[in-house]
Amino acid sequence: MPNIAPQPESLEDTPVAKPATSRRMSATTVLWVTLAVFAQESVWNFYDAQVPSELRQYIASAGLVGLIMGLDNVLGVLIQPWMGFLSDRRARHGKGRWAIILTGAALAAVPFALIPWTHSLPLLVLCVVGFAAMANAFKGITETLVPDYVAPSHRGKAQGFVKAGVSLTIVVSSLISLLVVDRSITLAFAIPPALMLVLLTTSWFFLGRRHDTAALPHPSRPSPTEPSALAEPPSADFASPWAVIKDMVRDPSRARTLLMLGIFCFAGMWSALRALLTPYGTEVLGLSRGSAGGLALPGAVAFLVCVVPLAYVSSRLGQVRAMRYGVGVFVVGLLIGFCVPTVPGTVIAMAIASVGYAAFAVNALVALWNLAPSRHVLGTYTGLYTVASSTGAALGPALLGLTVDATGWRFMLLNGAAFAAVTFTVFTRLARRIAPADH
Repeated sequence: MPNIAPQPESLEDTPVAKPATSRRMSATTVLWVTLAVFAQESVWNFYDAQVPSELRQYIASAGLVGLIMGLDNVLGVLIQPWMGFLSDRRARHGKGRWAIILTGAALAAVPFALIPWTHSLPLLVLCVVGFAAMANAFKGITETLVPDYVAPSHRGKAQGFVKAGVSLTIVVSSLISLLVVDRSITLAFAIPPALMLVLLTTSWFFLGRRHDTAALPHPSRPSPTEPSALAEPPSADFASPWAVIKDMVRDPSRARTLLMLGIFCFAGMWSALRALLTPYGTEVLGLSRGSAGGLALPGAVAFLVCVVPLAYVSSRLGQVRAMRYGVGVFVVGLLIGFCVPTVPGTVIAMAIASVGYAAFAVNALVALWNLAPSRHVLGTYTGLYTVASSTGAALGPALLGLTVDATGWRFMLLNGAAFAAVTFTVFTRLARRIAPADH
């Protein structure tokens, strides 16, 4: 167990953790990092499951509902890179990231809890946009706690445990939908933000005030499987997020750019599936709103069961190859759901698709961190991951929703499979390009 230094008097005094010298992964550190990510994701998953139904009280078009659901991702593209860059600056000057995380969580909780209390479309959209703006200010920074506190050689495995925690938020969201939504929608919307505040505060109490838990790569002992540690120049520094983007675009290998494209494509289809699954359940399967909101539960269980083993397998197979195979499994799952449009068929389809998504989710951000030119831009790179994933997620629900408007809800899963096939092509090309560096 790491030593605990005297506690600072305020969040602003929270010191940045010094590099760890242990080569073992700290289970307690991973636990608290996982708890922090779980806390903020618990709100987002309930948002994705139930806000579309709130919007459909005023809007009939699935395409327009999908477009509004994508607004939070547009805000993520605009906000997260700059907030990540700001948190990198604070980290380099010894102030840490926790003040931004806890302040953002407190501000985001208010508009989220007010969503079911609105009685007009303008007020509903105001609360949705207000929550999305505040939550995006700390979302990426929370995810950056993984490379802050876990050594590069253990990030892939740690990310497996983090993603397992994220899958549990889908379970929590589904249980709230099944047990609370049909009884009290206002109580249902109050539970996730309260859970977020309690868990983030707990994580900060046990993790954020430690001095020596961070595990940054030692400059004299880079691992050949850790491109970021190997490639980092001693004086690497960037004046703005735009400088980081220019460095990425000018990379002759184009590996980072192609990885961003793959993230964009697959995040878009996963977001579309999550955003429109509840309406699909009511329109095609004839379920109630609460029951349809629980359709994601079997997939969440499948994700939880396989995500940690996939993290370990991916370290041997190669992260990009694992993502490619995962997209293929995702496509197969959606095709099964289309061919068997029943509740059992949809449950099986979501379980298979979730296994495929797990292979992507556990590897994508770690691969991008490992390709970063400096450990001092990890927060910014998390923000750039958000640029790719959130841009895709912003367009994905609207695009899939427009195909639903054209073909009907019955063909939603088939349309999603066709779009996901494009992602498979991107990762196939990327796997061939960086195969030597991926082992």
